[in-house]
Amino acid sequence: MTDARQQPAQYPTPIHHPHDIWQLDAEYVTPGVASVYIIQQEDRLAIVETGTCHTVPHILEQIHQLGLTPAHVDYVIPTHVHLDHAAGAGHLMAWCPNAQLVIHPRGAAHMIDPGKLEAGTRAVYGAEKYEQLYGSLLPIAAERVIQASDGFTLDFNGRTFTFLDTQGHAKHHFCVHDSASNSIFSGDTFGISYRAFDADDGQNLLFVTTTPVHFDPPALRASIERLAGLKPERIYLTHYGPIVPHADNVSQLLQSLDAFVAIARQEIAPPEGRSDRIQQRMMAYLLAQLETINPAADLDQARHWLSMDVNLNTQGIEVWLQRQAS
Repeated sequence: MTDARQQPAQYPTPIHHPHDIWQLDAEYVTPGVASVYIIQQEDRLAIVETGTCHTVPHILEQIHQLGLTPAHVDYVIPTHVHLDHAAGAGHLMAWCPNAQLVIHPRGAAHMIDPGKLEAGTRAVYGAEKYEQLYGSLLPIAAERVIQASDGFTLDFNGRTFTFLDTQGHAKHHFCVHDSASNSIFSGDTFGISYRAFDADDGQNLLFVTTTPVHFDPPALRASIERLAGLKPERIYLTHYGPIVPHADNVSQLLQSLDAFVAIARQEIAPPEGRSDRIQQRMMAYLLAQLETINPAADLDQARHWLSMDVNLNTQGIEVWLQRQAS
């Protein structure tokens, strides 16, 4: 194992949120896209999401800045095993001798033996792009893995984490409620909201993510409504940062789900060129929403920024349409 702490790097400045929640930029694709959260409870640490192996040196540096060491990490908690959330898990666990990995039961096997997950992703991206985005995955010993089913709780040094099975984005997805902050770490279940698009009055652009391969509209709606029904003070999105789940944000999120499903159904035929048509209409929908929320937004910049999400969302919708037809 190389000494990640010795790698020279200039990291984006972490953000200190209430209740000793630290938000780190995972530096995935570009700054401002993906977050990792370090939760501090006195001298103990829990880490929600890991980013990729390239994120781990940043996490270790922040632990050092807190005056602690990797031995103070009790839990490493990816919300699901999509690689922008969990590719760094094995590397981080190798540095944290006392930590246990907490993962959804459906995702545990992929963390214990990530070979199939890595091979499948390499096949999609190609070796060079895969290494650039994620790096190699390291296995995690089964005895260090806690499988957290719905309602499972952990005592984190007097602070309770409650795990909520949240289907719709991925079958191996949970969200984490933190008792100290009355907040939820939502992974991808509560959608995407980039701070770059926020209006001066605090309004957010918020939309669902339908990436492959488990997109399930009714299940996702139920999961969103379940999270909102818990009345959390904040929801910490992996993409990107905390938002307030007030009625307008919840409504906007559910409306985006309905809109994406409607676009898919309206463009179901002919199959030739369908992906292009869905992408064009989804982008038009998001830009129209953004223009309403933040009239000062640079729509050309937004189009460039949103292109990856629109592409991935369309891929997931295509898989869903094929599943509906079978």
